[in-house]
Amino acid sequence: MPSPLAHNAGMSPALERLNCHYQMMPPVKAMRLRVAAFDGERLCLHAPLACHVNDKGCAFGGSLGSLMTLAAWGLVSLRLEAEDLAAEVYVADTQVRYLAPLYADLEAEAQLAEPQAWTGFVQTLRSRGRARLQLAACIRLPEGGAAAECSARYVAIARRA
Repeated sequence: MPSPLAHNAGMSPALERLNCHYQMMPPVKAMRLRVAAFDGERLCLHAPLACHVNDKGCAFGGSLGSLMTLAAWGLVSLRLEAEDLAAEVYVADTQVRYLAPLYADLEAEAQLAEPQAWTGFVQTLRSRGRARLQLAACIRLPEGGAAAECSARYVAIARRA
């Protein structure tokens, strides 16, 4: 994945809505995550290590997987909103690789696995009412490299008016 995103000084209304949506889910609220950055292509979420420490003093693997899942879900949700498409987004399947222990705050970054697939995803959602898309996410180590990586397929189902 590319280098970390620059952090947003102020949140757009779409990011504020996403952040509020995250906070409405009790398990997610307990993670104390926040939207850290969004550049239209990639979404970065932050969570403090203190809320995610395991018995070894590093980040809990379940927290790493959850934060990457939430980052990818949020990215699809934001991009659909930008397309003015009302849809429910679900994770269909995920493969997570834990590569190294993380002894710092969690920073998850998500992006489309194949950026060119977005157009077809949107066209399929508009015509069929449902579509799927592959995403990639990772949590970086402070010194570089990845603590964990995720490859996931998400499904969007259009909301009926």
